[in-house]
Amino acid sequence: MKEAAAITKEIISLVKEWEPLLTDLSDEIISQHRNKQNRTIKQILGHLIDSSSNNIHRIVHLQNQPGPLIFPNYASLGNNDRWIAIQDYQNEEWNILVQLWKYSLLHYCHVIGNVDDSKLDNEWIAGPDRLISLKSMIIDFLRHLKLHLSEINELMIIKP
Repeated sequence: MKEAAAITKEIISLVKEWEPLLTDLSDEIISQHRNKQNRTIKQILGHLIDSSSNNIHRIVHLQNQPGPLIFPNYASLGNNDRWIAIQDYQNEEWNILVQLWKYSLLHYCHVIGNVDDSKLDNEWIAGPDRLISLKSMIIDFLRHLKLHLSEINELMIIKP
């Protein structure tokens, strides 16, 4: 996939930029500031870990199983909030969480760099009347990552 190299380059750049920023945040900022979805920075980072993990599994399944792929959409109907709660990201050690985020993204980059181009049109059933191709899913991941990093950026500002 010709876009994989550019996506990988940008994700690696974001990881290099954000890892030290995240590591240096105070416990107050990562645990107390909440976005419009009532998530803390720790929970948003946990969601990004879940996202990369689920996307890695979809990428593998989309190359390995007949389509359209039936694979649970963890993000639908509020399930992603249940994933965040069940894994208790709010109480995870911060440095472990940051490293897990970093390495899950680096592995995601490795995986998309090895996608079989002949499988890019394979589709996943993301919901009723909603099919997403492997190629579209890979391309959209970067937008999703940036969206949540911008939410974290807003929360990094100390509020009175």
